[in-house]
Amino acid sequence: MIGRGVYAFHQTSYPWWVGALLIAGALLAGLMIGGVRGVRNIRQRVLPLQEENMRLRQSEQSLQYSLDELRAARTELESWMDSMQEAVIAVGAGGRIEWANERMRRISGGSVRLGDALVHTLRDPEVLNCVRVALEERAVCEGKTQLLAPGRSFDITAAPTPAGGAVLVLHDITQIEQVERTQRDFVANVSHELRTPLTSISGYVETLLDHEPDLSPQAQEFLGIILKNGTRMNRLIEDLLALANVESEESKLNPTPVAAAQLLGDAADAMSALLQDFGVTLSFGPMSERLVFADRDAVHQVLTNLIENAVKYGNPQSRYSPSLFLGGEDPSPAPAVERPRVELSAVECGEMVQFSVRDFGAGIPSEHLDRIFERFYRVDKARSRESGGTGLGLAIAKYIVTVHGGSIHAESELGHGSTFVFTLPLAV
Repeated sequence: MIGRGVYAFHQTSYPWWVGALLIAGALLAGLMIGGVRGVRNIRQRVLPLQEENMRLRQSEQSLQYSLDELRAARTELESWMDSMQEAVIAVGAGGRIEWANERMRRISGGSVRLGDALVHTLRDPEVLNCVRVALEERAVCEGKTQLLAPGRSFDITAAPTPAGGAVLVLHDITQIEQVERTQRDFVANVSHELRTPLTSISGYVETLLDHEPDLSPQAQEFLGIILKNGTRMNRLIEDLLALANVESEESKLNPTPVAAAQLLGDAADAMSALLQDFGVTLSFGPMSERLVFADRDAVHQVLTNLIENAVKYGNPQSRYSPSLFLGGEDPSPAPAVERPRVELSAVECGEMVQFSVRDFGAGIPSEHLDRIFERFYRVDKARSRESGGTGLGLAIAKYIVTVHGGSIHAESELGHGSTFVFTLPLAV
C-alpha cells in the first residue's frame, strides 16, 4: 500500500521531502495501531497473573497464621507436659527419642537428648521391655521398676502411637509405698499388742463358763456375749495380721507346680468340720488334672476363705449348729428345708486354670459385685457380724491371686446363688 503511494507521488510535481514525510507518518500510524493492540494483549495476560499472585499471598498469610497457631499450641502443650508430676518421653518407630518433658530430664540426670536411642539413655530392663512391647506388639504394657533412680519406685506405662512410635509414662509411687508400708507396720504392731490381752480375756471367760456351775443365767448370758465378741475380735486380728503378712515386702511366695485337683481336695478336707456344723453338702464339678504354678499354702487360704463364705453367707437356710452357740442351744429350731450345698470345680482355660466356688443361696445384688473385694466391705453388715465375719477374707484372697498373676471376680444372680471365680497360671 505504501509502495503504491510512493508511485503516485512520483507522478505529481511535489518536492521529494514531502513524500518522505508522508511515508514516515504512515509508518508511525501503523506502529501506534499495533502498539495499542499489543498493550491490550499484555493486559489480558497480566491481569490473571496478578489475581493468582493475590490468591497466593492470601494463602501464604493463612498458612503462616496456621503455623503460628500450631507453634503456640505446641508450646502450650509442652508447658503442660513439663508441669506434670509424671515423667513422659516419646520415641519414634526406630526407638529414638523424639520428645521428653522436664520431669523425665530430671530423673535421667539430663542424659535425655533428642535423636538418641532410648536404649542408650535409659538402661532399666523393665522400662525397655515395656517400650519394646509397645513398639513391636502395638499393645499397652504396664510394669514397675525400682532401678531407674536410687531409692525411688515407678509405675511404668508404655502405649503405642498412631505414627508407629510409643509414649512412655513413669509415675513416681515412692511416697504411696511409704505410706502403705507405715500403715501395714502400724496394723501389724497394734494387732500383736491386742492379741495377748484378748486371748487372756477369752481364756478366763471360757474357764468361768466351764467350771462355775453356780453362775446365774444372766451371768452366763453376759459371759457368753463377752466370749462371742472376744472370739470375733481375735478373728479380726488374725485376718489383719494375715493381710499385713501377704502385703509385706518380707513375705515371699514360694510357687511350685501342684495339681489343681489336689488344691481343691486339701481345702475340702480342711473345711469338713465347718461343712458338717452348718449341714452343707460339698460336691465337685469338672476337675482339671493339670498342674498350676502356685504357692500351696497361699492358695489354700484363698480356697478356704471362699468356701467359708459360701457356707455362711451363700445359703440362707444354713444356720449355726448348737455347738456354735455360746450360752446354750439355739432357741430357734431350724426349718425343714433342702440341705444346702457348695460346689467346687477347676477347668483349663487357655494358659490358666479357672477355679470356681459356687453356692446355691440367695445371691448377691449386682451393685455389690464390684466392691465385695474391698477391705471391710460387707453386703449384709448385720448378718456378717452375727456370723463372725471381718470383711477381710475376700481382700486377702484377691491380693494372693493377683500376686500369682491371676484374677478373681464374682458372678451372681438373685435367687440362684453366687460363684466366685479365680485363675492361676498353668505350670510349664
